[in-house]
Amino acid sequence: MLSSSPASPPSPLFPEPPDWARAGLLALATAEPRFAAIQPAAGPLPWRTRIPGFAGLLRAICGQQISNGAAAAIWRRLAAVPGALDPAGLLALDDATLCGVAGLSRPKAAHARSLARACLDGVLDFAALRAMEDEAAVAHIAAVKGLGRWTAEIHLLFAEGRPDVFPSGDLALAASAADLLGLEGRPPPKALAAMATAWSPWRSLAARLLWHHWRHVTGRSTVEDL
Repeated sequence: MLSSSPASPPSPLFPEPPDWARAGLLALATAEPRFAAIQPAAGPLPWRTRIPGFAGLLRAICGQQISNGAAAAIWRRLAAVPGALDPAGLLALDDATLCGVAGLSRPKAAHARSLARACLDGVLDFAALRAMEDEAAVAHIAAVKGLGRWTAEIHLLFAEGRPDVFPSGDLALAASAADLLGLEGRPPPKALAAMATAWSPWRSLAARLLWHHWRHVTGRSTVEDL
């Protein structure tokens, strides 16, 4: 395992973890003692949140298949465009704005428009989403063209604060699990998902810890993905 000096405390931009997370972190440390070593080495777990609804899913689209730093830069540019965080406003924007000004790729611009149309047409119902079980919620979001399971899981984890969602297709999670647990290589998504069943009902917390660990061992910023 790579090592370095303990990280500084998380940015004050991050809120404190909710009370339920404290109990979950203790349970995870019991289920997998190596989780207990992450915060002493990397510093307190930063509690990242996203805006619920359309804006939160739009932020998740920005992060599809690119680094956190690049996604954060695109998001800041997109959020500064007047009307971009409203479904009707986004649909009024052309590619020169979405791609040229905000920096979205053409496929991501298409995904953003698909999301906006689904919101306006009622195909994606955020009020109903909150009452759905995790798998049903993932399927509801992933049914929108261009979103998919990873985007849905990231949204449910960060924007809805669900405690037991694990994006097993995330490459950083696989790399972190391999490092923390001493595996020979990155586990593929199905193997990582099977491994994570032992961390239920706190798989979202396990994901947060693994991302935190990976930032620490790779020397990445704590605040790069705001």
